[in-house]
Amino acid sequence: MSSTLLVSIILLYFTILFFISYLTGKDDSNETFFRANRNSPWYVIAYGMIGTTLSGITFISVPGWVESSQFSYMQMVFGFFCGYFIISRILLPLYYKLELTSIYTYLRDRFGRNSYKTGSLFFLLSRTIGASFRLFLIATVLQFAIFESWNVPFYVTVIITISLIWLYTYRSGMKTIIWTDTLQTTFMLSTVIIIAYTLMQKMDLNLTSVYSLIHDSDYSKTFFFEDWTDKKYFFKQFFSGMFMAIVMTGLDQDQMQKNLSCRNLKDAQKNMTTFSVILIFVDLLFLSLGALLYIYSDAFNLAPPNNADMLFPNVALNSGLPVYVGILFIIGIIAAAYSSADSALTSLTTAFCVDIIEFDKQDPNQQIITRKRVHLLFSLILLGVILIFNAINDQSVIKSLFTVAGYTYGPLLGMFSFGLFTKYRVKDNFVPLIAIASPVVCYALNLYIPFGFELLILNGAITFFGLYLIKINN
Repeated sequence: MSSTLLVSIILLYFTILFFISYLTGKDDSNETFFRANRNSPWYVIAYGMIGTTLSGITFISVPGWVESSQFSYMQMVFGFFCGYFIISRILLPLYYKLELTSIYTYLRDRFGRNSYKTGSLFFLLSRTIGASFRLFLIATVLQFAIFESWNVPFYVTVIITISLIWLYTYRSGMKTIIWTDTLQTTFMLSTVIIIAYTLMQKMDLNLTSVYSLIHDSDYSKTFFFEDWTDKKYFFKQFFSGMFMAIVMTGLDQDQMQKNLSCRNLKDAQKNMTTFSVILIFVDLLFLSLGALLYIYSDAFNLAPPNNADMLFPNVALNSGLPVYVGILFIIGIIAAAYSSADSALTSLTTAFCVDIIEFDKQDPNQQIITRKRVHLLFSLILLGVILIFNAINDQSVIKSLFTVAGYTYGPLLGMFSFGLFTKYRVKDNFVPLIAIASPVVCYALNLYIPFGFELLILNGAITFFGLYLIKINN
């Protein structure tokens, strides 16, 4: 596949993004950057959040899970649905009532300054590592597919990757992202559908026959009730999915910032409900694609890669399919990665400005200058972390760092739960110690007793119990 052709397609793609940025970026006020003036159409947000939620990791990984896990991931997806319902009925009303820009401001009002800073710092740590990991993957793909043949150093590829995000988000932030995410979700879903259709054509299948083929295959089992010790056991996956949705959407500034840009609470709730329904069908689409990729590999005697994450890239780029399939794959993964990375950069800027340096104490003009400097600062931080990942040059270590970052959501779950479901105050000075101890204990336990996604629930429960121990009796 021609590197020049790929670069031309990518440049065209980003030209469209920059055009959207130009249309939406005429107002660089903080209200526009942080909350999109609170007039975003709810249906646009609901659609765009699909791309943000899935990310480049999901785009690559979910199809590859099918061989080992069949369609068991859908059990988590149904849990997600319930989690999003809880968000729409409990958390969104709270955030709108308090008129929050950063959701962690709730912790300050409920417990105190140390709790507030702790919650925001945990988000900053987790989102920085998570966003860097996702961008590291996309930079690696671009390096392999394009820039390596031109002898471009990896650090230059990373600089280009980060700079493109910074350029179309630095003025209007969330207002721009609301609309670019819509475009990127469209590209991502279109890519998956067209590639799936191409595979069906190669195997002379129609929708009816492909449904029967997947249904009758070894990949399609969805519900697992037989063995409660199995990681695929229904109730483990369902409740893990529910709590993951609550913490990684409802307690995550990145995801909630979009919801808080809706015109009112009712629109935000319609957005969350619509998004949660669409996500069920989109995840089913990705799993079906995974089954189709394995069936295609079997039919044409393609050896499956040792790393299941490489199944989709291997078939799209190296199996003799038409050139446009490889082009679509590159566009799809870029769209999936950038739709999560751009909002991550904006939310990191928001949390640091509002929570850490509390820039609301500055005059309005100085606030804008500070925000732009912080936005650039976090672009450079992401750049640095990605280069560190590349220097480590050990996928298992990098994935472990990404996993550790996920532990930081447990304390957020415990802190928000304690605030919402009890009336106790706590000794605010001790909250950072509890929040640090909880993921450390969970990590140590996981070394001896392997947990699945349910580790998140345990993490939150330990934090909740720790806060109870330092409660102040009224």
